Amino acid sequence: MGFARVTSAVLWGIEAREVVVEVQLREAQKLQITLVGLPDMAVKEAKERVAAALNHSGLMPLQMAATVNLAPADLKKEGPLYDLPIALAMLAASEQIPATLLEQMLVVGELGLDGSLRSIAGGVAFAELSRRLGKRWLLAPLATAREAALVREVAAFGCGDLKQVMRLMMSEGKSQQPESFPTRQRNCESSSPDLSEIKGQMRAKRALEVALAGGHNLILMGPPGTGKSLLAKAARSLLPPLSLEEALEVTRIHSIAGSHKEQALLLDPPFRSPHHTASAVGLIGGGARPRPGEFTLAHRGILFLDELPEFPRSSLEVLRQPIEDGKVSISRAHYSLELPAHPIVIAAMNPCPCGYLGHPQKGCRDSRLEVGRYRGKISGPLLDRFDLFVEVPFIPLEEFTSYPIGESSEVVRARVVAARERQQQRSGKLNRSLSPGELDGSIPLSPALKQLLHEAGRKMQLSTRGLHRTLKVARTLADLALQEDVERDHLLEALHYRSW
Repeated sequence: MGFARVTSAVLWGIEAREVVVEVQLREAQKLQITLVGLPDMAVKEAKERVAAALNHSGLMPLQMAATVNLAPADLKKEGPLYDLPIALAMLAASEQIPATLLEQMLVVGELGLDGSLRSIAGGVAFAELSRRLGKRWLLAPLATAREAALVREVAAFGCGDLKQVMRLMMSEGKSQQPESFPTRQRNCESSSPDLSEIKGQMRAKRALEVALAGGHNLILMGPPGTGKSLLAKAARSLLPPLSLEEALEVTRIHSIAGSHKEQALLLDPPFRSPHHTASAVGLIGGGARPRPGEFTLAHRGILFLDELPEFPRSSLEVLRQPIEDGKVSISRAHYSLELPAHPIVIAAMNPCPCGYLGHPQKGCRDSRLEVGRYRGKISGPLLDRFDLFVEVPFIPLEEFTSYPIGESSEVVRARVVAARERQQQRSGKLNRSLSPGELDGSIPLSPALKQLLHEAGRKMQLSTRGLHRTLKVARTLADLALQEDVERDHLLEALHYRSW
């Protein structure tokens, strides 16, 4: 009988790739649907969903046999997002809707047995693919279309069921306007503790400010109950809101991961805190169906690793390359991909297994061997990728109640933003991302400072990477002080943070 073609997509990593749905119809005694093109079980089950939805909506005669091809054939097709494009291709092949209109669309969506449309993850990625392909419209379920409308250049149409889709198709898109462009205002101050709520711990607060100003990685070490987790959670309120380009990138990542529920632009830097039982795949992503992990979900935000030594060593070791390169490279037998991953890593740990080594009121019950084994769970190469090491000491109750209220997050954030602006004006990037060549140009050290750095590096047994990271922290300290040159005090403070 007839033939029709519809453009759809497949989610791959943090982007969408084009998939063409082709349908060839022929007469038969009953409705039959044959699927080819490397579909998984969820795609194969689309036959039953599409047949029931078409029948319930009264849109398709039952005496049809359809061969459905999902191209390219060598790309694994997963999930229920092909239900709607298959149904529309069958309707176009039977001349119930204009095939010319479908050529201008990218179509995704899951069908219920009653013809209703259910939302699917990845709206922003679908919209960006639609823009790249030069499609006029993106047709999707309502919730997915609202999310896709964040990409302003794309007209995203959302429908609730097949009958509404038919009305839209017959009116050639004139009966419905594209979704509007929603945004979510910055509100992480209300969801994160304010820095003024944390009494004392001035050195830890200073290190936190330095880490966020330059994008440096930080380890907080201290006994239980000293405020390590609270400091990490307050860090989010010190970060500036994302730019529009950054927000779209972050929203696309969370949309594909299925963790984006607001259907609005994510202007807040993400904060991720995986449990210490997280696997290596859970942290960096991958799997049989490639998806972003916690490290990528924290992109342009904060990744908080609480109880760092309790993470499986195999999980921690996979973070070494992403921390260094700012991206996750995954190679498997059937695919390879790169995911953006440039969060600020904040880790917290106890000084020993029992947690009370050096505590002024509670004695430690661990032997030196047990303490060494506990800290040895974190390898030297991983530790070398952290820039600041800060002790968060226990504060006695009588001292705690006498501490005055400290600076608010708003005041500290203003300094962080000012320091970041200086870095962007100077090099177009945060200090953490400076290459060795760029570092030499940004920090012209005097002979005396060079000698100080080399002597300290030799005594502290710093690696070349450690020396470079120390210089980057010193550069950030100078930026926070609004000074052009790195001075002795900046270098000494950076070296002090490097001590373990």
